[in-house]
Amino acid sequence: MMTTSTNPTLEDYVRLFAVYGDDMGSVYLEPNDARYELLFEQAARLLIQRSEFNDSLPAPFRITAKNYVNGEEKTVRHMSYPENRHFMLSDLYDFVMLKKVHHDRLQSPPRTPAP
Repeated sequence: MMTTSTNPTLEDYVRLFAVYGDDMGSVYLEPNDARYELLFEQAARLLIQRSEFNDSLPAPFRITAKNYVNGEEKTVRHMSYPENRHFMLSDLYDFVMLKKVHHDRLQSPPRTPAP
């Protein structure tokens, strides 16, 4: 599914979220939906890897993922509540999609105004 096992890129996150549908922004509204537990685990494992893209993400995503994966008791307890995992996923999704829009704009040729 991912292109690499190390050095996650923007595209790795986009593909990961795409598996779960186009509108991850409202995932936090479905606290009892267990489908997102695996997504959270996968996202956390991506977030703890060193990469230029991960370094561009807000530190709280990476710190929470690192503490969770390393079994830090307070973080594991906090993230044991689906609504907390889903809220983090929703925020991460929004941030990744903003990065994607920015990336896509940089890759597109400039538009010329219509006469």
